[in-house]
Amino acid sequence: MHMSSMRRTTVALGSATCLLLAGCGSSTGTEEASGATGGGELSVLAGFYPLQWAAEQVGGDRVSVTSATPPGGEPHDLELTPRDVAAISEADLVLYLEGFQPGLDDAVASEAPDAAWDAGQAADLSLTTTGGHDHAHEEEAHAEEEAHTEDEAHTEDEAHAEEEAHTEDEAHAEGEESVDPHFWLDPARLADVADAMADRLAELDPDGADTYADNAAALRADLEALDAEMSDGLAGCAVDTLVTSHDAFGYLGERYGLEVVGINGLSPSQEPSAAQLAEITELVADRGITTVYTETLVDPAVAETVAAEAGVRTAVLDPIEGLTDESAGEDYLEVMRANLATLQEGQNCS
Repeated sequence: MHMSSMRRTTVALGSATCLLLAGCGSSTGTEEASGATGGGELSVLAGFYPLQWAAEQVGGDRVSVTSATPPGGEPHDLELTPRDVAAISEADLVLYLEGFQPGLDDAVASEAPDAAWDAGQAADLSLTTTGGHDHAHEEEAHAEEEAHTEDEAHTEDEAHAEEEAHTEDEAHAEGEESVDPHFWLDPARLADVADAMADRLAELDPDGADTYADNAAALRADLEALDAEMSDGLAGCAVDTLVTSHDAFGYLGERYGLEVVGINGLSPSQEPSAAQLAEITELVADRGITTVYTETLVDPAVAETVAAEAGVRTAVLDPIEGLTDESAGEDYLEVMRANLATLQEGQNCS
């Protein structure tokens, strides 16, 4: 399948509350962050694992890399402690992805604007998803409006203000487009980010410019080899629709000709409505899909419900937002190759 024939579908987005509020998970603590390449000249703090891994590969022994998100933590839910914020202010370079971890965005803006480097520019974040209408919210708003009418204790102004708020929330859920941040699932985009990262490191450490350039070139070679394996391995799939727990695989789908259907939206904390679950279940049956993919770091319950309703199996597909003891590999390259094997089986690839 040619890349140009790829069609991307997102069934459920709604209001990404957890993505907008930097307080959904427990405190991470950079003191727990997985760590460093040891005693380098530059201290580099990365927002989450793919940026951390790329910085380690490009920086080598000249940098000391830590992650704001600890091993096993959900980066979407990052919550910073005062100690974390202090670490950000002290870093020579802070690698982040604007919009992906809003709490980190705020800390960078206030504590380290000169040290900050947004990977999104080099990644060319070209994909967006459009939120579906939140039917459950609509019914709740309607019920509350009726209650306001019957409740004489409410003043006319209060009722009007709350009704306007409901209208704004529904418009947000129905039509807003969100940028897909998960660029690293396209190895070519990650290689571009690594090249740009090498240039930024060289600006801070001119003596290491050749080292950074050489390391980035070696990393690009590794990523191009992975890309070739992915292209060959996914070229002959009987099923070209990919149903996943949350909408993290758009760039992978675009690169390798798969249509991506996310049960949840860009935030793994979102819950689809009953109508949306029914729609996905019907799609699974209509398209001969045999596998619905759950994820590491995300509760598999919703994906398992879809699979059970449709009578298909589940398999784990890793968005590589972070590594855990359950990850199918020790680093990005190994986990991506494990993902390839999982997709080849799940999509019936020849």
